[in-house]
Amino acid sequence: MGLWNLYFAAKLYLFYAGKLSPDWWLNLLFAAGLLVPVRMRWLRIVRHMLAIVAGIALVYRESSLPALDRVMSQLPVLATFTPSYMLELAGRVISPSMIVAVVAAVLAYIVLNRWIRVTTFVLIALIVAPLWQGVGTLVAHATSSTSLADTVDNGNDNRNTTRDERSGSYDQQLAAFRSNEQGRHVSFTALTSEPAGQFDIIVVHICSLSWDDLDVAKYRTNPLFSRFDYIFQNFSSAASYSGPAAIRVMRASCGQEPHKTLYDPAPPECHLFAELAQAGFTPNALLNHNGRFDDFGSTVIRAIGVPGVTIPSNDGLPIAMREFDGSPLVGDYDVLARWYKQRLAAGGGPVALYYNTVSLHDGNRLPNSRLSSLQSYPIRLQQLLGDINRLIDLIAQSGHKAVIVFVPEHGAALRGEQNQIAGMREIPTPNIIHVPVGVKLVGLPEGSETAGGAVTIDTPTSYLALAQLLSNLVAKSPFVTGAPPLSQYAQNLPQTRMIGENEQTVTMTTSTGYVIHTPDGVWVEGR
Repeated sequence: MGLWNLYFAAKLYLFYAGKLSPDWWLNLLFAAGLLVPVRMRWLRIVRHMLAIVAGIALVYRESSLPALDRVMSQLPVLATFTPSYMLELAGRVISPSMIVAVVAAVLAYIVLNRWIRVTTFVLIALIVAPLWQGVGTLVAHATSSTSLADTVDNGNDNRNTTRDERSGSYDQQLAAFRSNEQGRHVSFTALTSEPAGQFDIIVVHICSLSWDDLDVAKYRTNPLFSRFDYIFQNFSSAASYSGPAAIRVMRASCGQEPHKTLYDPAPPECHLFAELAQAGFTPNALLNHNGRFDDFGSTVIRAIGVPGVTIPSNDGLPIAMREFDGSPLVGDYDVLARWYKQRLAAGGGPVALYYNTVSLHDGNRLPNSRLSSLQSYPIRLQQLLGDINRLIDLIAQSGHKAVIVFVPEHGAALRGEQNQIAGMREIPTPNIIHVPVGVKLVGLPEGSETAGGAVTIDTPTSYLALAQLLSNLVAKSPFVTGAPPLSQYAQNLPQTRMIGENEQTVTMTTSTGYVIHTPDGVWVEGR
């Protein structure tokens, strides 16, 4: 088989390293096809050409890379990436150590092939590997005395559910979760007409920030988090891409929807900003980018659920950095401060703002800097957190009141995982959807802040809990004298199991980690 031995040897190595799931029968058939003697030179050339195509297709099928139709659908998006970003991504896939390893393997093969029949050993390995794998599976089943019900998360039950989400097969658990989420809804009452109790709501929706990213960047103890009045420690963003994440936060008033229904019309009561509009707030929308990538701006306008909302231009503001597609980005404080000053000048009643920032997005470039986006992430993160700090100070100095909601869309996947390079978010793993959510109340009466720091919500939660907290704050304003302790507003918030969803993949937490429902329709253990 010549150099094709290296192809199969590499597959065997990746299999034992847990990075590939070979289809053994297809590999044996492929190897057999390469072994058939062909005398005519032109037929040998044709066979090698076809073998290259088949070999690439086979290894792609066996890998954890996105399905081919998913890749094809994303080609127009990939075409917008700048050349420097494409080179950065290529560098994450192909490292210098990999090139050295390939060269060393080729040289070793050339030497060894002179003394031993490498093909024979490769064929034996292709036969033994699946047999060994099968024996290991049988032993594991024979020695396991744990029922399937015992392998799932037996943590906090969801208080608002009617079906048990913690027992049965993974399919049954997911079906129970779907059924329970369909019936969940948070309603809003009208905000007080008393001026002293009125406040703005500012939702800061942040692309690419998770607890894991904070750990990688060493920013978990940033001073901003000590200023929050509420911190959700176990919050699930459910999505790992911006469009679905925006829809989910704007439909926070209802339970978690399956990904496939996100782009269908939702009941009016599910639209958070429509509910806030009925409660007495005027919805606004704002971005620190142009909103053209993946038609994000249009997604926001549709999902906000209130007619007449527009996104103002950022013209006139200084460019802070360039996006992954070369588009200009403005600084978060600059765009928020200009909006807030205009909001104060215009007067009027309470406002509910949806603000989206992509300052942390993979591929962004700082001006006059040669740093890759991974290298510049801590710098950009420090700037973003500092800008939110400055916004809090600006509102406090204005004498007005506001509830600022700090909620990421999803993580940046800085660390990378076994089946995903850094920055790749095709599989919505817990490291990506477990995001830090904080709520800051600006303008509270003297002495009403919580003693001992923020109210911490440790239970598994998602957008429904955030909507319930906002509903509680609207129903009885915390800014009036004699308001309940802040901890009371966070009591009995609805809980939501951490389940991540993309177009073809679902992840679900268990007591030992998480499982992945693959595009092939099977559940596998996540690593």
